Amino acid sequence: MKKLTLILFFCLPLMVFAQLREGLVTDKNGAPIDGVSISLSYADSTFAVQISKNGLFSFQQPLKGDYVLMLKAVGYKDVSKTLNLPIDSVTITMITEDKTLEQVTVSASKPLIVRKIDRIIFNVENSIVASGATVWDALGKAPGVQTRFDGGITANNKGVVIYMDDKPIRLSGEDLASYLRSLPSDNIARIEIMPNPTARYDAQGGAVIHIISKKPKGDGFNVILSAGYIQSTYGSYNPSMVFNYRKDRLNVYGSYGYSRREKDHTESEYIIFDSPGNYADWRNEKSGIRLGNANSYKIGADYNLNHQQVVGVLVNGYNGTSNRPNSTLTSIFNNYAALPDSILQTQNISNGQASQYSFNLNYKIKLDTSGRNINVDLDYVPYQNRNSQQVDTYGLSGNGNPLPGQYHIFTPANQKIDIYSGKVDYTDKFWKKWTFESGLKYSSIRTRNSFDFYNNPATGLELVNSRSDRFEYAEHISAVYASITGDVGKWSFEGGLRGEYTRTNGKSIALNTNNQHNYFKLFPTLFMVYKVDKDNEINVNYNSRISRPEYWRLNPFKSYTSPYTYLEGNPALQPAFIYNGELGYTYKQQYNISFYLRRVVDYFSNITVQDNTSKFFYDTQRNLELSQEIGFSASFPIKAAKWWEISNYVQGSYRQERSGYLQARYDYRVWGIYLSSNHAFTLNKTKGLKAEISAWYSSPTIQGIYKLAKLYDVSAGMSKSMLKGKGTLRLAVNDIFYSNTYRIDVNYENQRNGFYEKSDTRSATLSFSYRLGGNPTAARKRTSASEEEKKRTQ
Repeated sequence: MKKLTLILFFCLPLMVFAQLREGLVTDKNGAPIDGVSISLSYADSTFAVQISKNGLFSFQQPLKGDYVLMLKAVGYKDVSKTLNLPIDSVTITMITEDKTLEQVTVSASKPLIVRKIDRIIFNVENSIVASGATVWDALGKAPGVQTRFDGGITANNKGVVIYMDDKPIRLSGEDLASYLRSLPSDNIARIEIMPNPTARYDAQGGAVIHIISKKPKGDGFNVILSAGYIQSTYGSYNPSMVFNYRKDRLNVYGSYGYSRREKDHTESEYIIFDSPGNYADWRNEKSGIRLGNANSYKIGADYNLNHQQVVGVLVNGYNGTSNRPNSTLTSIFNNYAALPDSILQTQNISNGQASQYSFNLNYKIKLDTSGRNINVDLDYVPYQNRNSQQVDTYGLSGNGNPLPGQYHIFTPANQKIDIYSGKVDYTDKFWKKWTFESGLKYSSIRTRNSFDFYNNPATGLELVNSRSDRFEYAEHISAVYASITGDVGKWSFEGGLRGEYTRTNGKSIALNTNNQHNYFKLFPTLFMVYKVDKDNEINVNYNSRISRPEYWRLNPFKSYTSPYTYLEGNPALQPAFIYNGELGYTYKQQYNISFYLRRVVDYFSNITVQDNTSKFFYDTQRNLELSQEIGFSASFPIKAAKWWEISNYVQGSYRQERSGYLQARYDYRVWGIYLSSNHAFTLNKTKGLKAEISAWYSSPTIQGIYKLAKLYDVSAGMSKSMLKGKGTLRLAVNDIFYSNTYRIDVNYENQRNGFYEKSDTRSATLSFSYRLGGNPTAARKRTSASEEEKKRTQ
């Protein structure tokens, strides 16, 4: 029975194709002609009328007999051809008319920021301060998006899942940041921020950020070359290339990017240990350099088997190394002393290597010209991360004399992840304005982690088994979804339902624990738009989603950064569930205001814990009770002058965080506001000289027991088009006032600590890009089977 099922599955495309009647219309050189009006007549009656798309047309088999096929297109002579049906296929060649039309070139600049019902579009290619650097830098310029030095990304105060060309990026944290820093922003067309994704997307994550790359177009070989130099405290650079080769039915494309970065990084931290009869104030000053090298590459090919079927393969790769030497000086003030009683000097050298490959096989078949199609994706993703850390701590008395009890450890760690996934999507169109979509997906993830703890005395390494561990985690997700989209009068609807069944198992050898979870959840989505008139629209949407922990959060290993500080995961961590509702109004397709309500149940967060007796201070992961937020967002472009365009975005919110923690409860509430404004100036249109000023501000906010200080950023740049429009030179200065710094404070029960971080965000970037061949366009969208897993690896 299984063999018969497999045979039927692989024969399905052939059986479907045998039922189709297809045609191709080309010019005398064999190039397909788009927009041809095609009519099929029988016995003086018109049987069907179609418009060719990419030169293709097809029709269902009518009664047998002679039919007249009539083709008309502007600039070509009419063609009339008699066909005896049924036949499988036909190719028609059209000849250009003798008269020559005057060539007219029309160019229009896209707005920098476009607000649509379900997403915000940031056109990176139109931004001087976002172009010429890296994709990581461009993300930080997108409205509502904030990035952190450790790889954290939020959009509209939500966690995110990152996609690139409809394929998820299976990295998180610092590896994700390193990968995005290896990609030049010159290769990016736009960034789309979707706060409330539809049922077609995996239910994982609060919001979706979709990065859409440029791709050379046209027959033959086309290339985009770019290079950038970034000067902050130290220098960094990032050359890259993107290529495309298209001929007949074959299209081969790829890219390569290299990033060499060197950044200064400083942190200031305080911890107040306060217990009966013992008060201690620990002050940490950390300084270091973050060195990184990253290579990213992509190679893919699409082959059109015929007019209805296309098969594609795609391989993505990434490998990077990091080296982070830093030193920390800890001054310890006991019992309110004015001078330190003792000092700890810690040298920490962390080295890491990460590699990931993604292998995708794609098959798509168009069942008819109305829009029915089937898409199949199979994926395999191997990922590996190796890192090691050497920690050496020496103690000094208040007068500078050495103290006994030196601390030396060496901790190598290794993580391997294998992801297998497959999905099938079906699309059908009916009643002219309605679309039905459905699909199935299955993914299997296995992670294997090892962590060894060595004392590192002068006599050699000594393995400490009690502090070493092996942790294995497996996850299986089965999903099914269906959605329908259509118009009725002035109403537009999109409704969907996604169901996901999840099985997980996490096993720690040293802790002798085995955490198993099985659950099934439904995730509905609904979008409704009422068009009052041509200038006014009202929209309502609702969805629910799930946020599963990144894999590193589940790992129970204790990674020490000093004798008294470490980071650990939590294998018992539960997923969070997110509920979003929104009411919006749009005027003239440009001005938008939306009011939203978001509720997150059992959300998880990094939590710092200080033990006031032992003086240990560590980061761990916890499920907290509730986070909810009510607010509004608005976008409004302004045409201040013919040469001056302004894009504005504002978000206001009232946020509540509530949970029990450390045998007490907290209920924090805060008003917040986020503002961004981008000013684009056309200084000399004929010479291609432009300028841009970009600024954003984020007010203080909360996250669990953390209180986060305000942030703001002002950047500016200029660009010059040259070499007949194929080259662009850009100069940009980012974070002019060095204000994009990060500060957190905790003052809860007996927990009093905080830190202030600066990560070399002020920089000057000089970049140049050059296009050989065709004009750039958005890459062909390919949605892989593994949609949520990319974001959760580390």
